[in-house]
Amino acid sequence: MILPIVAYGDPVLRKKAKDITSEYPKLEELITNMWETMYNAHGVGLAAPQVGLPIRMFMVDTTPFADDEELSEEEQKQLDGFKKVFINAKIEEENGKEWDFNEGCLSIPDIREDVKRKPEITMSYLDEDFKEHTETFDGLLARVIQHEYDHIEGVLFTDKLSTLKKRLLKSRLEKISKGKISVDYRMRFPNIKKGR
Repeated sequence: MILPIVAYGDPVLRKKAKDITSEYPKLEELITNMWETMYNAHGVGLAAPQVGLPIRMFMVDTTPFADDEELSEEEQKQLDGFKKVFINAKIEEENGKEWDFNEGCLSIPDIREDVKRKPEITMSYLDEDFKEHTETFDGLLARVIQHEYDHIEGVLFTDKLSTLKKRLLKSRLEKISKGKISVDYRMRFPNIKKGR
């Protein structure tokens, strides 16, 4: 089932999400629905807060990036078929010199900006079978994971922009929160007045 994606301005996107256990109700169904929602919106990542749930879970499928001809063959291989669910994730370490890359977000449609992030992260997390992992990711893969990780920390990519950029985007962000935007996927807008 395709779930509505929560738009910028909804308080759930600002909450630090909570850990879950394997007893979380209908978890398997939620994971299936989130994959379907992400693919329907042509995303490469989706976090639970983006579907209105303040829990520490996100998913990533970087396969669409593998076709980028600007990437090295090694990078394309790394991204092709990388599909994972991350539960109760925690970044243990970030390394390297920050680099810019143009990012967008399904909760903030039609806005893309360059964001600085470290090129390498080490993360501990549980997979959908609640098996423990600690892995190191780098490059574009690390960036996609960091973007989704920020969601479970209550952080949006727009928070990482300069004060000037934020000021320039203010009215566009307000329009998104009011639903004054056209998107080709289901969304839930926080500031649309309900009928009397």
